[in-house]
Amino acid sequence: MRRSRCVGLVGPRQCGKSTLAREVAGADAAAYFDLEDPVSEARLRDAKLALEPLSGLVVIDEVQRRPDLLPLLRVLADRDPLPARFLLLGSAAPELLRHASESLAGRIEFIEMRGFTLDETGDAQARQLWSRGGFPLAYLAANDRDSLKWRNAFLQAFVERDLRQLGVDLPPATVRRLLTMLAHYHGQTWNASEVGRSMQLSHTTVKRHLDLLTGALLVRQLPPWFENVGKRLVKAPKIYLRDTGLLHALLGLQTLADVESHPVLGASWEGFSLETLIAWRDEPAAYFWGTHGGAELDLCWMSGPRRLGVECKYTSSPSVTKSMRVSLEDLALDHLYVVHPGRGLFPLADRITAAGLSDMRAILADEH
Repeated sequence: MRRSRCVGLVGPRQCGKSTLAREVAGADAAAYFDLEDPVSEARLRDAKLALEPLSGLVVIDEVQRRPDLLPLLRVLADRDPLPARFLLLGSAAPELLRHASESLAGRIEFIEMRGFTLDETGDAQARQLWSRGGFPLAYLAANDRDSLKWRNAFLQAFVERDLRQLGVDLPPATVRRLLTMLAHYHGQTWNASEVGRSMQLSHTTVKRHLDLLTGALLVRQLPPWFENVGKRLVKAPKIYLRDTGLLHALLGLQTLADVESHPVLGASWEGFSLETLIAWRDEPAAYFWGTHGGAELDLCWMSGPRRLGVECKYTSSPSVTKSMRVSLEDLALDHLYVVHPGRGLFPLADRITAAGLSDMRAILADEH
């Protein structure tokens, strides 16, 4: 807020945006408008009359409901001297980001907000965070049963109300089925044609709705890294439910013991690790790499001072595989880390190190 005239705080519903904004604003907020509140909506019927006299910090929550406000905010943000700064909150719908980027180009800085991450809950709570996910009310529930009930209610509201606002035109039952299929695809290469056939939808319709779910920050499409190494490379993205609590709810898994006895175990740990590492690295350009010959790397960062690779293994005794050696050499990685659920660092081979997930935070800070 000190360096930008407008700040957009975007994230999925119920991740804590409003709570954070009210805490940041405190007593210094000139005004707080919640566009799901009829009173705030009424105050902004004549938006210029309501916003122009204000000075200090102005917070507008659920701004995606009023994209017509963005051209006015551009005018108000261009005043000199600048009497007010604007904090805009909203679900990260593609249309919101597009309108804001067009109307407020050069004037707005976006910050993506997630649910709780491992550095916020503490290492001792890693298993609970993995099982329940990072949405505050799911993570902080009194027990696993209450947490699962909250996540199922969240999914129902998201399917029946929020997705329609984002442009999803499928019946709620079909959307729920699509989400369940995505849960089974978690950690796998995306095949829109296969999913479309099973749902009796065109692959373009499935792809469009996947993009909408990605824009709402519920799904991550991890893109492949292309590099000419003389091999046939995988060119489709890998799909992850960004919150493992929602993944487990879609699969009907109430406790971590249920997860550990389910075939999704390895993919769930991989997704949890990837989201944690990407949050700590704070760099949007993350990729996976794979060849049709079977070599694959779960995560790689190819920009910055060094090329880094990550392979996630749910085991207490990770070892070097042929796939790791192939990716290390073909991608000319400076280092490859094998991330496991334990603690501590130990070398596995030249330029390959096993690291506990919690140990990676300091490593990524140093590497960056």
